[in-house]
Amino acid sequence: LVVPALVLLVGLPMRRAVGTSLVVVALNSAVGFAKYAAVLGEAGGAVDWRLVGLFAAVGVGGALVGGRLGERVPQAALRRVFSVFLVAMGAFILWQELPGVLRP
Repeated sequence: LVVPALVLLVGLPMRRAVGTSLVVVALNSAVGFAKYAAVLGEAGGAVDWRLVGLFAAVGVGGALVGGRLGERVPQAALRRVFSVFLVAMGAFILWQELPGVLRP
């Protein structure tokens, strides 16, 4: 939801809005991970660094592939695909949560 807000309200180009959103998500995730690691350490647990490394490697690979694809896809097509994805995710969440809302 941040990307459409940055595009529509602030007037950022789609690519810059996506990049800005990713920076915000990365910072938020880093702070959350640091807190989680501290709480886990206090509870006597440990972080599985191999799993963290695997997720990081997949994330970097996805970012590189996505960056190359993003350079080749026109902005209008990116907006349309993102809009369809956003509506589909909203519909899926509504479908998933609707039975709990309708039950008393």
